[in-house]
Amino acid sequence: MVDVTPLEQRVLVCTPYGKDASLTAQLLSQAGMACTVCDGMAAVWDALAQGAGALLTVEEVLAPDVVTALQAWLGRQSAWSDLPILVLTRMGERSAWAVDAYERLGNLTLIERPVRPQSLVSATRSALRARQRQYEIRQADQRKDEFLAMLAHELRNPLSPISAAAALLGIAADDPAKVRAASAIITRQVGQMTHLINDLLDVARVTRGLIVLEHVPLDLRDIVTEALEQAAPLVASRHHRLDVRLPSTPAPVTGDVHRLIQVVSNLLSNAAKYTPEGGAIDVALAVQGEQVVLQVADNGIGIAPGMIDHVFELFSQAERTPDRSQGGLGLGLALVQSLAESHGGGIAVSSPGAGRGSVFTLTLPRREAAAPCHAHEDCAPRKPAAANIAPLRVLVVDDNVDAADALSLVLGTAGHAVTVAHSPAQALAAHARYDACLLDIGLPGIDGYELARQLRRRPELAGSCFIAVTGYGMANDRQCALAAGFDGYLVKPVDVAELDALLARLPRPRRAGRAGEVKAVAPPARPQAAPS
Repeated sequence: MVDVTPLEQRVLVCTPYGKDASLTAQLLSQAGMACTVCDGMAAVWDALAQGAGALLTVEEVLAPDVVTALQAWLGRQSAWSDLPILVLTRMGERSAWAVDAYERLGNLTLIERPVRPQSLVSATRSALRARQRQYEIRQADQRKDEFLAMLAHELRNPLSPISAAAALLGIAADDPAKVRAASAIITRQVGQMTHLINDLLDVARVTRGLIVLEHVPLDLRDIVTEALEQAAPLVASRHHRLDVRLPSTPAPVTGDVHRLIQVVSNLLSNAAKYTPEGGAIDVALAVQGEQVVLQVADNGIGIAPGMIDHVFELFSQAERTPDRSQGGLGLGLALVQSLAESHGGGIAVSSPGAGRGSVFTLTLPRREAAAPCHAHEDCAPRKPAAANIAPLRVLVVDDNVDAADALSLVLGTAGHAVTVAHSPAQALAAHARYDACLLDIGLPGIDGYELARQLRRRPELAGSCFIAVTGYGMANDRQCALAAGFDGYLVKPVDVAELDALLARLPRPRRAGRAGEVKAVAPPARPQAAPS
């Protein structure tokens, strides 16, 4: 639904001869179009300043000086705006004036008189539809700007404690308790940033239709239980009372475990964020005929009547103010709607109004019960446990010096012998044997795919494991990496436990390096300049 004022939807009728204006306005009004009659161009300029859907006038009004003034006004429009103009012209061969006006005014429709009423109604309605699409572009542009502002805000939030914690590590390195506290802060805030970025990637997948779902038999009770565990820290931190009612018999559905957990978790997080501290959240699951219905109700800030139609739109969010920002990018509920519909279900919301709470209702098709997958036991995402890994020789290539050095320090601390290169040229200059090569994809010169191909051709690296370490996290990025010959794929920020699990699967190293050794590859020598 597009936010448009009544004035922006009206037709300005400027046909100041006899009863033309009143008759035209009457005809269009009977067809359901709002009109404002202007008795001359002075009235048109005033009306345009307030907004209009289209301008309908006659050839006689558009004298050369008026065309020039109208052209100047059109040139001052916003980038999204291109006001439709309909001009009733004299019958017969098109005049030189008409050709000139057509070229100068752009979005101009010439209608010969006498005109059939239905033709005039049809042309005007088409002009208003075109104007409506312009308003949609305007709203999308506004939301983009608001989203970018929110994105900057949400990324700054975790950066502040990360910066403070990093400073603390520099001045309190001899205090183990402070080091542990700083490390915990950084870990939590990186997790928050990762969650935001994953939401952005999910939106990209949704809008491009790239979400691939697994359809397996599930008991939605297990999904709700897992989502409650994920939302528990947020609910507890805001001291909410949580009431959960699950049926004693299965609530069988078919769907993707992780995506359904994401749906329910987003609903719970939304309720927790938009309910003042000490509020109440009620979760009720039931099987109703051929549907499984989940309701998440809260007594929070509610939804204003004018906002309820926009709740599930991308980047939509309740009113934000400097003293009451609920956080997030306004992506969660849009993802909920898309994922619910992808499962053959739907999501609805109701609210008595601002300050009176809200109820979100998720419906999914009921399936015949069959060997349910217990989300909290078998399907919940897990972090792999760290393994005791024999020392390996590892090559790390990343043009981000801090990223490469930080990863090499982690690997070196784990006992591996690490070589660091900050460019493909440095990596290719290092003729050595490695058990694992961790390559960034977005490298200067040649990308990580090509670098992997060139390194793999070397006899000394024939049995090495190649792992892509990249900020590109789309499904097709992973497929491209595997197709290019990578054995593993890690998305930044690297989960150390996941990296350990990949390295643990490697065969015993062919030649152990010195434990904890980290060295950098010297940049290749620059060619000497030719004498001038």
